[in-house]
Amino acid sequence: MTHDYVAIDTLKFLLYNVHKVEDLLQKERFSEYDKTSIDIFIDSVKTFSDTALHPFIKEMDEKPSVFKDGNIYVHPQFENIIKGAGEMGLVGAIYDFDDGGMQLPSTIFHAAYFIMEAANNHVPGYFGLTAGSANLILSFGNQKLKDTYVPNMLDLTWGGTMCLTEPQAGSSLSDVTTLATPTDKDYYQIKGQKIFISAGDHQFSSNFVHLVLARIKGAPAGTKGVSLFVVPKNRPSENGEFTYNDAAIAGEFEKMGQKGYCTTHIVFGDNNDCRGWLVGEANKGLSYMFQMMNEARIATGRMGAGIASAAYFSSLKYANERPQGRKLNKSGKKNTDEEQTLIINHPDIKRMLFTQKAIVEGSMSLIFQTATYVDKEMTSTNAEEKEKYNLLLELLTPIAKTYPAEQGIQSISNAVQILGGYGFCFDFMPQQYYRDIRIIALYEGTTGIQSLDLLGRKITMKKGKALELLAIEIQETITAASAFVDLKPYANTLLENLGLVQKVIGSLMPHAIEGNYERFLADATVFMDFFGTIVIGWQWLKTAVIARQTIKDGNGNQPIAFYDSKIHTMKFFYTYEMPRTKGLAKTLMNDKELTIKVSKELF
Repeated sequence: MTHDYVAIDTLKFLLYNVHKVEDLLQKERFSEYDKTSIDIFIDSVKTFSDTALHPFIKEMDEKPSVFKDGNIYVHPQFENIIKGAGEMGLVGAIYDFDDGGMQLPSTIFHAAYFIMEAANNHVPGYFGLTAGSANLILSFGNQKLKDTYVPNMLDLTWGGTMCLTEPQAGSSLSDVTTLATPTDKDYYQIKGQKIFISAGDHQFSSNFVHLVLARIKGAPAGTKGVSLFVVPKNRPSENGEFTYNDAAIAGEFEKMGQKGYCTTHIVFGDNNDCRGWLVGEANKGLSYMFQMMNEARIATGRMGAGIASAAYFSSLKYANERPQGRKLNKSGKKNTDEEQTLIINHPDIKRMLFTQKAIVEGSMSLIFQTATYVDKEMTSTNAEEKEKYNLLLELLTPIAKTYPAEQGIQSISNAVQILGGYGFCFDFMPQQYYRDIRIIALYEGTTGIQSLDLLGRKITMKKGKALELLAIEIQETITAASAFVDLKPYANTLLENLGLVQKVIGSLMPHAIEGNYERFLADATVFMDFFGTIVIGWQWLKTAVIARQTIKDGNGNQPIAFYDSKIHTMKFFYTYEMPRTKGLAKTLMNDKELTIKVSKELF
């Protein structure tokens, strides 16, 4: 039995045709794979999602994870899911063969997880966080840490987490107070609390390996004094047995959505017997953790796009089945003698469906675009080329995290709207997807934090070099689109928007030069919306170029209507979404300072 929550034909079109993943397979690192083997992998993930994940998404919402007697209990289906995912190697999909991984391109890894998240967004985070924490140990840990922890993480015998947030600090990691006290052994004594720990515990893994940010006693203040530690729930002893490591689950946060994806409060060292092992060098923990955080930011955006995909197909199915109302005749009246028409025939319903399609597929393309930069940076042997892809990746990461999150909310709001009153009822799925996606804009740094990162760091780094490199990439798409008569007007619109970006940055930069950083960054979130819309416009034009070229060459493996749908949705995006950039630019260049020099009494 298959389920409609993701368009596999579109996913493969984006992978193979738009983002040229087969070119990556020519690299030595990925030479074990070809298109056939990648197809088999993707199809097996879809089958796994159809059978083990999607049928349980509603039930996981109705029977959420719970805290009882010091432990977290998740839905019973997780036992089968974890076993299946472990056997498929989904945790170590991108790791080296020598480390027990599959050495797949990151782009394929994200495609696989996109499918699973569209099927059931309560599940893949358990795999993804284990993958990320294992990767940190592989990247920065010593051989003993690798040998002790990674093999059991790769087959999901053990789970893994990232432990950053503390009750008093929130997203301000410079205020981390969890303490690591040195001993005369090879470990530190850990004491402190961490909150909002996703996938922090459950009954189907025999151990959890927490990657914990802590401050070594006497370390410098701020982020420069933060170190990274492996802190297992159960620590290994010299005789090969395991001892409880004083890492207690203090509670489970009850959330409005993603109720099957547990979120825990962990207390380390309440009985002064919690041991942690330093990863890498002291006081470099935040730089190490940012590797995982950057991976997690792309993954979070991917999850948002996956949830929005599921909601889109849910509302599309309803629109194709629900008769209501009648089409207007030429006199502007309805003929009540006619049968009711399906609601998909109403222009306003079509508008909402195309809005969803534009956001979902545009987001999916952006995730794959970002992932290809990961793969190209990893496989490049040229220092200049490696830097190019690193800068492009740095620039796009906050957008890849934020656009699918924020616009995904709007996309699913349309899904609820299409169902009308039924969309607000628990019998139908859009209301659950609406609740599930809301946290995506909060995970791994809120939209505000991502926006500050984009404008305050990424746009300005290396004197704007990343932005220059992205402009070159976009110009290539504009040139390719200009060769087609019907695409040239949209190419011109994208070119105008590149000019608008320069104008906006030119307006904002003097504030930074003068040291007035509050003014420079005051509307960073508006800038994110502005710039993110343009980047998605680029992805849609890129997609339309490939679709038009495929039609021209007559070598597509899909019906012509498939390629026409890509071109039509691009035109829809440029008609309904791209015009927003002009209004956002006007806001960004305002001189009113309405959010800065005001007293709290005005609220």
